[in-house]
Amino acid sequence: MTAGDGKGEKSVNKPKKLRASKRILFRQHLNRSTWGNIGVFLFLGIFGVFFAFPIVYSVCTAFKPMNEILIFPPRIFVRNPSLENFIELGQVATDFWVPLSRYIFNSAVISVVATLGHLLLAGMAAYPLAKHPFPGSKFLNQVMVMSLLFTSSVTYIPQYIVMAKMGLIDTPWALILPALQSSLGVYLMRSFILTIPNAMLEAARIDGASEFRIYFQVIFPNVKPAAMTLIIFAFQGIWNNGGGSLIYSEELKVLPAILSSVTAGGIARAGVASAASLILMLPPIILFCFAQRNVIETMSTSGLK
Repeated sequence: MTAGDGKGEKSVNKPKKLRASKRILFRQHLNRSTWGNIGVFLFLGIFGVFFAFPIVYSVCTAFKPMNEILIFPPRIFVRNPSLENFIELGQVATDFWVPLSRYIFNSAVISVVATLGHLLLAGMAAYPLAKHPFPGSKFLNQVMVMSLLFTSSVTYIPQYIVMAKMGLIDTPWALILPALQSSLGVYLMRSFILTIPNAMLEAARIDGASEFRIYFQVIFPNVKPAAMTLIIFAFQGIWNNGGGSLIYSEELKVLPAILSSVTAGGIARAGVASAASLILMLPPIILFCFAQRNVIETMSTSGLK
């Protein structure tokens, strides 16, 4: 055997050794028996079916005719799919003072403006908290974390008072401005910005970049997973916000507000209510399907469960 043959044999054995090492690491990572792994996967599968059940039931109910909706015991899957509920929803919408397209337009504009505004402000607030320590920054971080423990319901009355003092009641800004100040977005962005090496920022400063340029050209491209996660959370929150007592004019109301009044007709409008619920569910679900990988990466990095 020549020296060249020995080198070729070593090069051939390298992929085999690499695959063997990967299998060993995979087995060590599982650190369970075969039946233990099967049990864990079955347990997770049951939980996945349990959490997916409300979505599947809502989708099936939206396409059920009235005789299947009122049947007892209720059936999960539809046997005779029909668009009757959506057609009835369209007929009810023709009696509105304002076209249904106007409500959809209001919801879309408010949701997009509030989501992008919150993304911009949260990121710009998280950058100095993460990379520019200043007197009181630790206290602000603790306050931000503590604010995550409180539900948004406790701020309804203060928000209404502030909006009334500013003269913003019955305007789209009454829904947009409160959505800009969520501390969850700042927390997510700060947790991700902390993982960026300071050497990258120092190199940008040496090249003469300003802080705004560093944020938009260095920081922001490297926090894409956190940004996509924040977009999902912010969009879902504002899309499902019906306005409550902040919007009174019919031409300014959003889609959740008008659909809630449509579905208040009792059992006679059970099918219409299912169709309306499906319409409200679709945009957040579609957005999540496109960005679910970024959400998982952000949760693993920020430590948020």
